[in-house]
Amino acid sequence: MAGPPTGASVEATLDAVWRMEASRLIARLARMLDDVGRAEELAQDAMVSALEHWRRDGVPDNPAAWLMTAARNRGIDALRQRRLRWEQQPMLQDHLEPQPMTAPDDDDAVQDRFGDDMLRLLFVACHPALPRDAQVALTLRLLGGLDTAWIARAFLVPEATVAQRIVRAKRTLAERGIGFAVPPPAEWPTRLDAVLEVIYLIFNEGYAASAGDGWTRPALCEEALRLARVLARLQPLDARVAGLLALMELQASRLPARTDEEGRPVLLEAQDRARWDRLQISRGLAALQVALQAGGGAEPYVLQAAIAACHARARRAADTDWPRIAALYTALLEVQPSPVVALNRVVAVWRASGVEAAWALLEPLLDEPRLRGHAPLAVVHGELLEQSRQPVAARDAFVRALALTANAGQRAVLQARIDQLNRSLGTVLSTAP
Repeated sequence: MAGPPTGASVEATLDAVWRMEASRLIARLARMLDDVGRAEELAQDAMVSALEHWRRDGVPDNPAAWLMTAARNRGIDALRQRRLRWEQQPMLQDHLEPQPMTAPDDDDAVQDRFGDDMLRLLFVACHPALPRDAQVALTLRLLGGLDTAWIARAFLVPEATVAQRIVRAKRTLAERGIGFAVPPPAEWPTRLDAVLEVIYLIFNEGYAASAGDGWTRPALCEEALRLARVLARLQPLDARVAGLLALMELQASRLPARTDEEGRPVLLEAQDRARWDRLQISRGLAALQVALQAGGGAEPYVLQAAIAACHARARRAADTDWPRIAALYTALLEVQPSPVVALNRVVAVWRASGVEAAWALLEPLLDEPRLRGHAPLAVVHGELLEQSRQPVAARDAFVRALALTANAGQRAVLQARIDQLNRSLGTVLSTAP
């Protein structure tokens, strides 16, 4: 055991371990209990128990293993209670026909091919009995360890709406007796889009953390990439899968350069591209080629991967093919209409064609209800205002963005921009007649 713990240090350690291990705990318990909702409850019980024990006895040498053991023990207790209830109902047993054991068949082969509790949980949570928005919200909660506030921001909906979706989804799975089983291959297409969406949203939270002290959460990126690679082995000719894998490989290649030696954020334009992982870039470009050969040129993930490839191929920021990126965003907007995609296109058009062309695309978005409270909109607004030599309005836009941002690294970047503009404005004022 470590030295005498403080409440703050125990809570910080448990919070970090929970973020990294919660999805594995839930997946393991769901396989044991065949009940996703109950699995999440017991995983949270294990966390509460850890808080009590670690405060008293200190943080164990291997906190993740301690938490897994505690969760597994709770799962065993739940199974014993279930068996006891069953044994106490002999009259009910008399009226039930025993289910025969099935011989090994193709379904067993499917189970073996998965061999991964996390991927299994993905497909269960994305069951077609659930609405698409509920599938995604539930899976982000279970696998991504993401709270309802983050999910609400990601989908530009109220937090209460997300909470209701998750509760209803778990209730539906329980009421319909949907177990922790891998769907037969014929059912994969009905779930694959939601599975891919969740994997990428988990990756995005790892690539640019929405809250907390860290600019990134690499463990989430690694888990999302691992799941995507498993899917690519299971579905090697699916353009959507290959496109998503390409996109994540290319973006993940920048992770080493996204922070400096002191952990401070480094934006894309200022990154040392020699620190980009060239091997990962080559894997991403190869996956992109697979997606294109499979006829996925118009698929959203493939288009986004093509945008990431433009950045990856540019050895210097000045070499970036912004006209190509702007064209790709225009194509993406046609197949995936979204105010967020439209906002990204504004940036690309600004880089490719100048501020005036970008303004024409930005102005309609300023009144877009779905972007209300979306910090990147305020950031882009501030950028264009500054480029248009409106420093006071630009500063105000960055202040709005700061108020909407929970991540410490992102806040530091915005505060630096605000401070820079304040200094500039101070100089202008001091020299005015």
